[in-house]
Amino acid sequence: MPSFDIVSKINMQEIDNAVNSVLRELTNRYDFKGAVFSVELKTKENLINLTADSDYKLSAIRDSLKVFVTKRGIDAKALDFQKEEKAGGDMLRQEVKLRNGIEQEIAKKIVKQIKDSKMKVQASIKGDEVRIDGKKRDDLQEAMTILRGTNYEIPLQFINFRE
Repeated sequence: MPSFDIVSKINMQEIDNAVNSVLRELTNRYDFKGAVFSVELKTKENLINLTADSDYKLSAIRDSLKVFVTKRGIDAKALDFQKEEKAGGDMLRQEVKLRNGIEQEIAKKIVKQIKDSKMKVQASIKGDEVRIDGKKRDDLQEAMTILRGTNYEIPLQFINFRE
């Protein structure tokens, strides 16, 4: 029976490369000369910590991070920017959570959308991924098209397409 899996995975090495590119670019920018800022990747916690000494610089770091992540082939939806907070003195801090895996609520929305479409496929949640099974390959491709047309908060990838 044909099937495929829906996942939301990010390549941590590419995230690391993007963070290093951001640091390299910002240290050479004229408006960042003498500025106090940092971009720190915490791989174990799936976090990027941004700190800067002004709101303008924090915004520039965010924009630069989005650009370099996109250049590295990772959807910018994988970055979940948290609320800015004071970090002592005039420093600002912001956490960026990396969305890795499909959360239960989003998986349930995907399954519900597949069931509501009345297609001849079955959707089931397997941990942090969703498996779609069907009798025909065309039905599975139609399900992919429907899911691509829907805007979820996370980037979706379709893997393990089997006949």
